[in-house]
Amino acid sequence: MNAVLASAALGDAVHMIQVALTPVFLLNGVATLLNVFSSRLARVADRVNAAARQLEVADATTAAALSAQLEHLRKRSHVLDAAVALGAAGGAMTCLTVLALFIGEAGGFAVAAVLFITFGLAIGCTLVAIGAYATEMMMASRGVRAEVAFGQQLAESE
Repeated sequence: MNAVLASAALGDAVHMIQVALTPVFLLNGVATLLNVFSSRLARVADRVNAAARQLEVADATTAAALSAQLEHLRKRSHVLDAAVALGAAGGAMTCLTVLALFIGEAGGFAVAAVLFITFGLAIGCTLVAIGAYATEMMMASRGVRAEVAFGQQLAESE
């Protein structure tokens, strides 16, 4: 009889570890996403600084193109801000989920509801953060194409 109880206790412990690891893997993924988002934001900031320096000595045509580029970079930075905020919120909700799992070892409906809400919010925030990141990537691609077109236009006019 004791072997059956020990086996059930071991099964419960293994199940709890498996359940607790799922949010930890999500948290690791969110941390990786936040690292990517911050790298992208740093690149946008570098491009803003470069464009602002060029704007100081630019002629009217180049100044108009640089102004458009700065506006485009501003929009990209807003999308990245949203991605970072949502990613951080997803990470926080994941942490709350893990906390609720450990507190919830006592059981009960209230803890189950908290788990569903926090993990659902974590997944939702992470999905929207990934969507914002994809939007920023498309904006970056559009910006590169606009710069190429402007460069070709300048080359043809010379």
